[in-house]
Amino acid sequence: MRTPVLLVAAAAVIGFTATLVFPGRTGAADAAISGITWQDEFNAPAGTPVNRAKWRFDIGGSGWGNNERQYYTDSTRNAAHDGQGNLVITARRENPDNYRCHYGRCEYTSARLLTAATFTRTYGRFEARIKIPRGQGIWPAFWMLGNDPGSAGWPNAGEIDIMENIGKEPNTVYGTIHGPGYSGGGGITGSRDLGRPLADSFHTYRVDWGPNSIVWYLDGVQYHRVDPGRLGGNRWVFDHPFFMILNVAVGGNWPGHPDASTRFPQRMLVDYVRVSGYTSGGGQTPGTTRIKGQHSGRRIDIPGANPLDGARLQISDCDDTTAACRATP
Repeated sequence: MRTPVLLVAAAAVIGFTATLVFPGRTGAADAAISGITWQDEFNAPAGTPVNRAKWRFDIGGSGWGNNERQYYTDSTRNAAHDGQGNLVITARRENPDNYRCHYGRCEYTSARLLTAATFTRTYGRFEARIKIPRGQGIWPAFWMLGNDPGSAGWPNAGEIDIMENIGKEPNTVYGTIHGPGYSGGGGITGSRDLGRPLADSFHTYRVDWGPNSIVWYLDGVQYHRVDPGRLGGNRWVFDHPFFMILNVAVGGNWPGHPDASTRFPQRMLVDYVRVSGYTSGGGQTPGTTRIKGQHSGRRIDIPGANPLDGARLQISDCDDTTAACRATP
Protein backbone atom coordinates (compact mmCIF):
# COMPACT_ATOMS: atom_id res chain seq x y z
CA MET A 1 0.00 0.00 0.00
CA ARG A 2 1.70 3.18 -1.19
CA THR A 3 -0.58 5.62 0.58
CA PRO A 4 0.01 6.31 4.30
CA VAL A 5 -1.38 3.73 6.68
CA LEU A 6 -3.72 4.40 9.56
CA LEU A 7 -2.14 3.58 12.89
CA VAL A 8 -4.66 3.04 15.65
CA ALA A 9 -4.10 1.61 19.08
CA ALA A 10 -6.67 -0.77 20.47
CA ALA A 11 -8.32 1.29 23.16
CA ALA A 12 -7.56 -0.11 26.59
CA VAL A 13 -10.72 -0.88 28.50
CA ILE A 14 -10.07 0.11 32.09
CA GLY A 15 -12.50 0.36 34.96
CA PHE A 16 -15.42 -1.31 33.27
CA THR A 17 -18.78 0.04 34.39
CA ALA A 18 -21.16 -1.33 31.78
CA THR A 19 -23.67 -3.98 32.72
CA LEU A 20 -22.55 -7.33 31.40
CA VAL A 21 -24.75 -9.67 29.40
CA PHE A 22 -23.97 -13.20 30.43
CA PRO A 23 -24.36 -16.39 28.40
CA GLY A 24 -27.84 -17.72 28.05
CA ARG A 25 -29.20 -17.06 24.59
CA THR A 26 -27.72 -19.18 21.83
CA GLY A 27 -30.08 -18.40 18.95
CA ALA A 28 -29.42 -16.20 15.95
CA ALA A 29 -28.78 -12.50 16.48
CA ASP A 30 -31.06 -9.81 15.11
CA ALA A 31 -28.83 -9.47 12.06
CA ALA A 32 -30.08 -11.52 9.10
CA ILE A 33 -26.96 -13.40 7.99
CA SER A 34 -26.39 -14.75 4.50
CA GLY A 35 -23.49 -16.74 3.03
CA ILE A 36 -19.76 -16.07 3.33
CA THR A 37 -18.67 -13.04 1.30
CA TRP A 38 -14.98 -12.83 2.32
CA GLN A 39 -12.65 -15.34 3.91
CA ASP A 40 -9.06 -16.36 4.47
CA GLU A 41 -8.43 -19.99 5.41
CA PHE A 42 -4.61 -19.57 5.65
CA ASN A 43 -3.85 -22.78 3.74
CA ALA A 44 -0.56 -21.61 2.20
CA PRO A 45 2.81 -23.42 2.60
CA ALA A 46 4.82 -23.03 5.79
CA GLY A 47 6.84 -19.85 6.06
CA THR A 48 5.01 -17.97 3.32
CA PRO A 49 3.71 -14.45 3.93
CA VAL A 50 0.07 -13.46 4.12
CA ASN A 51 -1.95 -12.73 0.99
CA ARG A 52 -1.35 -9.03 0.28
CA ALA A 53 -4.59 -8.91 -1.70
CA LYS A 54 -6.36 -9.46 1.63
CA TRP A 55 -4.07 -8.16 4.37
CA ARG A 56 -1.67 -5.25 4.78
CA PHE A 57 0.47 -4.26 7.77
CA ASP A 58 0.73 -1.44 10.24
CA ILE A 59 4.43 -0.90 10.93
CA GLY A 60 6.04 0.96 13.81
CA GLY A 61 6.46 1.34 17.53
CA SER A 62 6.43 4.33 19.89
CA GLY A 63 3.87 2.83 22.26
CA TRP A 64 0.71 3.09 20.16
CA GLY A 65 -0.81 5.41 22.76
CA ASN A 66 -0.95 2.64 25.35
CA ASN A 67 2.72 2.49 26.38
CA GLU A 68 3.01 -0.79 24.49
CA ARG A 69 6.48 -2.24 24.08
CA GLN A 70 6.37 -3.96 20.68
CA TYR A 71 7.49 -2.78 17.25
CA TYR A 72 5.20 -4.06 14.50
CA THR A 73 6.91 -5.42 11.39
CA ASP A 74 5.88 -7.01 8.09
CA SER A 75 8.50 -9.74 8.44
CA THR A 76 7.64 -13.43 8.16
CA ARG A 77 9.42 -13.76 11.52
CA ASN A 78 6.30 -12.12 12.96
CA ALA A 79 3.50 -13.14 10.58
CA ALA A 80 3.51 -16.22 8.33
CA HIS A 81 1.63 -19.39 7.48
CA ASP A 82 2.57 -22.52 9.40
CA GLY A 83 1.70 -25.01 6.64
CA GLN A 84 -1.00 -26.57 8.83
CA GLY A 85 -3.82 -24.21 7.89
CA ASN A 86 -3.00 -21.37 10.27
CA LEU A 87 -1.70 -17.84 10.19
CA VAL A 88 0.81 -17.40 13.02
CA ILE A 89 1.42 -13.97 14.54
CA THR A 90 4.54 -14.22 16.67
CA ALA A 91 5.59 -11.80 19.41
CA ARG A 92 9.33 -12.07 20.03
CA ARG A 93 11.74 -10.71 22.58
CA GLU A 94 14.65 -9.19 20.67
CA ASN A 95 18.21 -8.37 21.56
CA PRO A 96 18.15 -4.59 21.04
CA ASP A 97 21.89 -4.56 20.41
CA ASN A 98 21.43 -6.82 17.39
CA TYR A 99 17.97 -5.82 16.16
CA ARG A 100 17.41 -2.17 15.35
CA CYS A 101 14.30 -0.31 14.27
CA HIS A 102 13.74 2.96 12.46
CA TYR A 103 12.78 4.63 15.75
CA GLY A 104 15.58 3.12 17.83
CA ARG A 105 16.09 -0.21 19.52
CA CYS A 106 13.47 -2.95 19.44
CA GLU A 107 12.71 -4.70 22.71
CA TYR A 108 9.94 -6.83 21.25
CA THR A 109 8.58 -7.34 17.74
CA SER A 110 5.14 -8.50 16.63
CA ALA A 111 2.66 -7.96 13.77
CA ARG A 112 -0.58 -6.11 13.15
CA LEU A 113 -2.56 -7.03 10.03
CA LEU A 114 -5.50 -5.05 8.66
CA THR A 115 -7.91 -4.91 5.72
CA ALA A 116 -8.31 -1.12 5.51
CA ALA A 117 -7.01 -1.02 1.93
CA THR A 118 -8.49 -4.30 0.75
CA PHE A 119 -11.90 -5.00 2.32
CA THR A 120 -14.53 -3.13 4.32
CA ARG A 121 -18.14 -3.98 4.99
CA THR A 122 -21.28 -2.64 6.66
CA TYR A 123 -23.08 -5.26 8.79
CA GLY A 124 -22.77 -9.01 8.78
CA ARG A 125 -21.08 -11.79 10.73
CA PHE A 126 -17.36 -11.44 11.46
CA GLU A 127 -15.77 -14.57 12.88
CA ALA A 128 -12.32 -16.00 13.50
CA ARG A 129 -11.12 -19.28 14.98
CA ILE A 130 -8.08 -18.45 17.08
CA LYS A 131 -5.73 -19.99 19.59
CA ILE A 132 -4.49 -17.00 21.56
CA PRO A 133 -1.05 -16.61 23.18
CA ARG A 134 -0.54 -16.43 26.92
CA GLY A 135 1.52 -14.68 29.58
CA GLN A 136 1.70 -11.51 31.61
CA GLY A 137 1.78 -8.49 29.32
CA ILE A 138 0.54 -10.33 26.22
CA TRP A 139 -2.48 -8.66 24.55
CA PRO A 140 -4.03 -10.41 21.51
CA ALA A 141 -6.97 -8.86 19.66
CA PHE A 142 -9.36 -9.33 16.74
CA TRP A 143 -11.20 -6.06 16.14
CA MET A 144 -12.64 -3.55 13.67
CA LEU A 145 -12.52 0.18 12.97
CA GLY A 146 -14.76 2.44 10.93
CA ASN A 147 -13.28 3.32 7.55
CA ASP A 148 -13.44 7.12 7.96
CA PRO A 149 -11.20 8.05 10.92
CA GLY A 150 -9.34 10.60 8.79
CA SER A 151 -12.49 12.67 8.38
CA ALA A 152 -14.63 11.64 11.36
CA GLY A 153 -11.83 11.14 13.89
CA TRP A 154 -11.74 8.60 16.69
CA PRO A 155 -13.98 7.58 18.37
CA ASN A 156 -16.58 9.08 16.00
CA ALA A 157 -15.58 6.56 13.32
CA GLY A 158 -16.41 3.74 15.74
CA GLU A 159 -14.55 0.68 17.03
CA ILE A 160 -15.81 -2.87 17.54
CA ASP A 161 -13.52 -5.12 19.58
CA ILE A 162 -14.57 -8.67 18.72
CA MET A 163 -11.97 -10.34 20.94
CA GLU A 164 -9.47 -8.99 23.44
CA ASN A 165 -7.62 -10.87 26.13
CA ILE A 166 -4.91 -9.83 28.55
CA GLY A 167 -2.48 -12.40 29.87
CA LYS A 168 -3.13 -11.68 33.53
CA GLU A 169 -6.77 -12.76 32.98
CA PRO A 170 -6.18 -15.96 31.02
CA ASN A 171 -9.78 -17.24 31.21
CA THR A 172 -11.58 -14.07 30.07
CA VAL A 173 -12.57 -12.71 26.68
CA TYR A 174 -13.72 -9.11 26.33
CA GLY A 175 -15.99 -7.62 23.66
CA THR A 176 -16.40 -3.84 23.48
CA ILE A 177 -17.61 -0.92 21.38
CA HIS A 178 -16.15 2.58 21.41
CA GLY A 179 -17.85 5.67 20.04
CA PRO A 180 -18.53 9.33 20.88
CA GLY A 181 -19.24 9.57 24.62
CA TYR A 182 -18.37 5.92 25.27
CA SER A 183 -14.70 5.48 24.40
CA GLY A 184 -11.56 4.36 26.18
CA GLY A 185 -12.36 3.38 29.76
CA GLY A 186 -16.01 4.28 29.06
CA GLY A 187 -16.39 1.74 26.27
CA ILE A 188 -19.47 -0.46 26.51
CA THR A 189 -18.07 -3.86 27.26
CA GLY A 190 -19.02 -7.40 28.14
CA SER A 191 -16.92 -10.38 29.08
CA ARG A 192 -17.06 -14.10 29.58
CA ASP A 193 -14.91 -16.18 31.91
CA LEU A 194 -14.55 -19.61 30.35
CA GLY A 195 -13.25 -21.18 33.58
CA ARG A 196 -10.01 -22.32 31.94
CA PRO A 197 -7.30 -20.57 29.91
CA LEU A 198 -8.42 -19.52 26.45
CA ALA A 199 -4.87 -20.17 25.25
CA ASP A 200 -5.23 -23.91 25.86
CA SER A 201 -7.17 -24.48 22.64
CA PHE A 202 -8.79 -22.89 19.61
CA HIS A 203 -12.02 -20.92 20.11
CA THR A 204 -14.34 -19.07 17.76
CA TYR A 205 -14.80 -15.35 18.36
CA ARG A 206 -17.66 -13.67 16.54
CA VAL A 207 -19.96 -10.69 16.26
CA ASP A 208 -23.27 -10.51 14.42
CA TRP A 209 -23.78 -6.87 13.47
CA GLY A 210 -26.97 -5.31 12.13
CA PRO A 211 -28.37 -1.78 11.84
CA ASN A 212 -29.41 -1.59 15.50
CA SER A 213 -27.51 -4.33 17.31
CA ILE A 214 -24.13 -5.95 17.78
CA VAL A 215 -24.00 -9.35 19.49
CA TRP A 216 -20.84 -11.14 20.70
CA TYR A 217 -20.31 -14.89 20.84
CA LEU A 218 -17.64 -17.20 22.21
CA ASP A 219 -17.83 -20.66 20.65
CA GLY A 220 -21.37 -19.91 19.49
CA VAL A 221 -22.65 -18.83 22.92
CA GLN A 222 -23.82 -15.24 23.27
CA TYR A 223 -22.25 -13.26 26.11
CA HIS A 224 -22.72 -9.58 25.23
CA ARG A 225 -25.13 -7.40 23.27
CA VAL A 226 -25.43 -3.68 22.58
CA ASP A 227 -27.99 -1.56 20.78
CA PRO A 228 -28.68 2.20 20.60
CA GLY A 229 -30.66 2.04 23.82
CA ARG A 230 -27.48 1.15 25.72
CA LEU A 231 -25.70 4.37 24.77
CA GLY A 232 -27.31 6.77 27.25
CA GLY A 233 -28.35 9.15 24.50
CA ASN A 234 -24.97 9.09 22.75
CA ARG A 235 -24.74 8.58 19.01
CA TRP A 236 -24.75 5.12 17.39
CA VAL A 237 -21.89 5.16 14.84
CA PHE A 238 -22.08 1.58 13.57
CA ASP A 239 -23.88 2.13 10.30
CA HIS A 240 -21.05 2.45 7.78
CA PRO A 241 -18.16 0.25 6.51
CA PHE A 242 -15.58 -1.13 8.94
CA PHE A 243 -12.30 -2.98 8.37
CA MET A 244 -10.71 -5.81 10.38
CA ILE A 245 -7.48 -5.97 12.41
CA LEU A 246 -5.54 -8.89 13.92
CA ASN A 247 -2.62 -8.16 16.26
CA VAL A 248 -0.64 -9.21 19.31
CA ALA A 249 0.55 -6.34 21.48
CA VAL A 250 3.18 -6.64 24.20
CA GLY A 251 2.75 -4.58 27.34
CA GLY A 252 0.64 -1.48 27.77
CA ASN A 253 -1.51 0.35 30.26
CA TRP A 254 -4.23 -2.28 30.46
CA PRO A 255 -2.33 -5.61 30.47
CA GLY A 256 0.80 -4.26 32.14
CA HIS A 257 4.26 -5.18 30.94
CA PRO A 258 5.87 -8.63 30.67
CA ASP A 259 7.64 -9.87 33.77
CA ALA A 260 9.94 -12.74 34.69
CA SER A 261 7.09 -15.21 34.23
CA THR A 262 6.48 -14.26 30.58
CA ARG A 263 7.92 -16.66 28.03
CA PHE A 264 8.83 -15.74 24.46
CA PRO A 265 8.16 -16.24 21.66
CA GLN A 266 4.37 -16.15 22.03
CA ARG A 267 2.21 -17.13 19.07
CA MET A 268 -1.37 -16.45 18.07
CA LEU A 269 -2.69 -19.08 15.64
CA VAL A 270 -5.56 -18.05 13.36
CA ASP A 271 -7.30 -20.95 11.63
CA TYR A 272 -9.63 -18.75 9.59
CA VAL A 273 -11.30 -15.36 9.31
CA ARG A 274 -14.74 -15.35 7.66
CA VAL A 275 -17.23 -12.59 6.91
CA SER A 276 -20.84 -13.36 6.06
CA GLY A 277 -23.24 -10.89 4.51
CA TYR A 278 -26.27 -9.13 5.92
CA THR A 279 -29.37 -9.77 3.86
CA SER A 280 -31.59 -6.84 4.77
CA GLY A 281 -31.22 -3.27 5.95
CA GLY A 282 -28.91 -1.85 3.30
CA GLY A 283 -25.56 -3.54 3.87
CA GLN A 284 -22.69 -2.56 1.59
CA THR A 285 -22.08 -4.68 -1.46
CA PRO A 286 -19.01 -6.83 -0.82
CA GLY A 287 -15.89 -5.44 -2.39
CA THR A 288 -12.87 -3.30 -1.70
CA THR A 289 -12.82 0.27 -0.55
CA ARG A 290 -9.84 2.25 0.63
CA ILE A 291 -9.81 3.91 3.98
CA LYS A 292 -11.00 7.50 3.82
CA GLY A 293 -9.14 10.62 4.82
CA GLN A 294 -5.51 9.63 4.29
CA HIS A 295 -3.08 12.54 4.21
CA SER A 296 0.66 12.00 4.42
CA GLY A 297 2.21 12.74 7.79
CA ARG A 298 -0.99 14.06 9.33
CA ARG A 299 -1.60 13.49 13.02
CA ILE A 300 -5.21 13.37 14.20
CA ASP A 301 -5.45 14.58 17.77
CA ILE A 302 -8.17 13.26 20.06
CA PRO A 303 -9.68 16.08 22.14
CA GLY A 304 -9.46 15.35 25.85
CA ALA A 305 -7.71 12.03 25.32
CA ASN A 306 -6.51 10.34 28.47
CA PRO A 307 -3.31 8.32 28.02
CA LEU A 308 -4.82 5.59 30.22
CA ASP A 309 -7.64 5.19 27.72
CA GLY A 310 -5.18 4.05 25.09
CA ALA A 311 -6.84 6.35 22.55
CA ARG A 312 -4.55 7.45 19.74
CA LEU A 313 -4.92 8.01 16.03
CA GLN A 314 -2.01 8.69 13.75
CA ILE A 315 -1.65 8.71 10.00
CA SER A 316 1.94 7.82 9.32
CA ASP A 317 4.30 7.79 6.38
CA CYS A 318 5.22 4.24 7.41
CA ASP A 319 3.49 1.44 5.58
CA ASP A 320 4.20 -2.10 4.52
CA THR A 321 6.23 -0.98 1.49
CA THR A 322 8.31 1.76 3.16
CA ALA A 323 11.77 0.31 3.68
CA ALA A 324 12.87 3.08 6.06
CA CYS A 325 10.17 2.11 8.54
CA ARG A 326 10.83 -1.61 8.62
CA ALA A 327 12.56 -3.38 11.43
CA THR A 328 15.75 -4.95 10.11
CA PRO A 329 17.87 -7.62 11.78
